[in-house]
Formats: sequence, C-alpha cells, structure tokens
Amino acid sequence: MGLGPDTIETLARARSDLRMGVPVVISGQDSVLVCAAETLTDARMSRMLDLSDAPVMAITARRAETLKARAYDRDLARVLVSADATLAWVQALADPANDLASPMKGPLHSVREGAADAHRAAIQLCKDARLLPAALCVTLSGDQVPALTHGLTVIPLETAQPHLADRSPLHGVVQARLPMSVSEAGRLHVFRPEDGGEEHYAIEIGRPDRSAPVLSRLHSACFTGDLLGSLKCDCGPQLRAALAQMGAEGAGVLLYLNQEGRGIGLANKMRAYALQDQGFDTVEANHRLGFEDDERDFRLGSDILKSLGFSQVRLLTNNPAKVAMMEASGIAVTERVSLKVGETTHNRDYLATKAAKSGHLL
Repeated sequence: MGLGPDTIETLARARSDLRMGVPVVISGQDSVLVCAAETLTDARMSRMLDLSDAPVMAITARRAETLKARAYDRDLARVLVSADATLAWVQALADPANDLASPMKGPLHSVREGAADAHRAAIQLCKDARLLPAALCVTLSGDQVPALTHGLTVIPLETAQPHLADRSPLHGVVQARLPMSVSEAGRLHVFRPEDGGEEHYAIEIGRPDRSAPVLSRLHSACFTGDLLGSLKCDCGPQLRAALAQMGAEGAGVLLYLNQEGRGIGLANKMRAYALQDQGFDTVEANHRLGFEDDERDFRLGSDILKSLGFSQVRLLTNNPAKVAMMEASGIAVTERVSLKVGETTHNRDYLATKAAKSGHLL
C-alpha cells in the first residue's frame, strides 16, 4: 500500500474541500465536477458554467417540492442552470431564507435523462459536511478530465458509494475517571469514527452490570439547549434529568452523540430556527432546507453500547424511533423509561410538533 489516501480518507478531504468552496470531482462512467452551493464563489461559478452548456443544480426532493421543481430522480432533482444565472440565484435555490420574500425562482426545468448517482453522492457529501444539501454540478467530457482534475480531490463513485451509504466504524480513543455533580463515580469514554467525522462520547455512571439491562439514554448534542439553556427545546433539561436519574440509581450510561440539530449541524439548525420565526414548524423548516424530518443515525449508540459490553438497556426516551433502532441493531430494550421535562411557553409548539409529526410520546 502506498502513502496516498484511501477511499475513506479521500471522502474526508472532499468534505473539507466543499466546506472551503473548493470543487471536487466524482468520477465514474461520467465525471462530474461538484461545488457546494453554499460556499460557491462568483469566480468558480463562472469557470464552471464555461465548462458545459448543461450545468445543473442538484437539490433534494424535499427542497424541490418547495421550489415546485420536478424530482424525476425520486429523492433529488437536477435543475438546469442557464448560462446567465447569477450566484445569488444559485444560492437562493439552496437557501430558503428569502423564499417568502422572493418566491418566484422559476420556471425551473429538471433533467430527466441520464444517471443521477454522482449528483446523489454530491448531495450526501454536502450533508456530511454540514452544508446545505445543494451543489452545482457540471458533467465533464473525456478530454476535459485530465486538465481540470489536476490538484482537485477525485472520488471514484463505485468505491465511494458504500461508504457514503453507511456509518463509519467507531473506535475507542481513551477513557478516564470523571467525578461529576450527579456522581463521583463517573467515567468518560471517547469514540472516534474512521472517516474523520465528529467524535462521540459515553458517560458511564458507577459500574453498571454488563449482564443486566443498563439505564441508558441516547442524547444528541444540542449546543443551544445543553450549554446555553435555550428555552426553544427540552434538550438541556432532558440531559440533566437523565444524568440525575442515573446518579440516583448509582449506575447508567449516557451516550452523547454529536448529531446537532437532528443531524443537520448547528448552522443549518439556526437556519431552521430562522424559518420557524417565519411561521414554519420544525419539520416544515427542515423540509424547506432540503433535509428529512430527522437525519440522525441512532445506530451509533448501539455500536458504542456493544463496544462497552452492553446488550440490554432500559432506555430513557420519549421517541419510539430510538427504541426501534436499538432493537433492530441488536440491543434489547427491556423498558422505555419516560423523560418528560423542560416544557416552556417557548417550546410548547415544538413539543406538540414532535408528538404529532415525529411520534414522540409526550
């Protein structure tokens, strides 16, 4: 094996490039030059438009629905970009911030011929980079590829697709004793994914019996709620209540998963908050941004529990989807323990939406 990056490492480079506004190439039967709409610049856009007479914007079907664009590729749409398109127009297709003020962006014409696998991979890379799920894409001719791909990250589609479709394996990095206010017998475990993504944590209270169901919670990171005491959600109170209950019982495991904003990242979560201020609920805001209701992968929690030696849990949650995911991933849920705390006048509608649209038992 040489010293160069393998496929997983190449994908990590690609995510970093897209965040900085550097294009990447997805190679396959056709090679597609891709740049995230959010970080695109005038100069790069002009150069990309010069390369093809049929550039497209790849957007999710959720975003296409808001824009009244045809999603011929089921989960995404490839919207034709005209030669005189501006950067502002491209970024308005990606970002719904001004949809209400400027609703007419069309008529939009979607491509229906040809494969969309590279465009699907482009959207997934944008999501993984915590960017808006939209990318300017240009299909390159064979003679363009050698000259244009020099110095750019090139992703072989066939070998990359399995890694884009599934979570990266987690590995324990370190563990250490951590006395806490809820229990002096605390221990923090740090887990790191192979793909260079965000680390996840397990907070172990006491010395839980590995042969018995452990009181456990899957808690998704919430900077605004956990750290700032935001009144717009119930995350902070749930975190503290779960740890307090584990401390009172003398044992438990809290899995702190870095999946901010239901897996869309803090910046996109703040975009969703801004849309909520325009009158949309949580789910509607996510859809307008181009995301699903919930982009999290709770299987990360089961992976960590198994690595710690647990196979059964009493799960602190109001979300049946977490119970189902744990069961499907080989962790037996012997009891769902309700965790109803933190309702305020600011988050009452948010909690009602979680119950009505996401099935939370509130």
